[in-house]
Amino acid sequence: MADGTISVKHLAERERYRADITGDDGEQLEVGYVDYTQDGDRVALTHTVVYERFGGRGFAADLVKYVLDDVRTNNQTVVPVCSYVVKYLEKHPEYSDLVAS
Repeated sequence: MADGTISVKHLAERERYRADITGDDGEQLEVGYVDYTQDGDRVALTHTVVYERFGGRGFAADLVKYVLDDVRTNNQTVVPVCSYVVKYLEKHPEYSDLVAS
């Protein structure tokens, strides 16, 4: 892989955040995604996937951080449904203010 940094696209029409990485040939390769549902200002993060070939490089954490930062920017709150997101929030208390009560 040419670059170990992901870029994230918000695909609002699909209720998904998709992470890509630039391959050696310059093409964008999908690394994984976070699915969500939205009800008003509450965003339920339902599923986090990083494809096996990209596992173990911290991409899931980078992706979830991006999503949480985006939620914060949009003055929304998070309902952590996905077990990975729950664990991420436990390890990163700086995002605890985003969790919907």
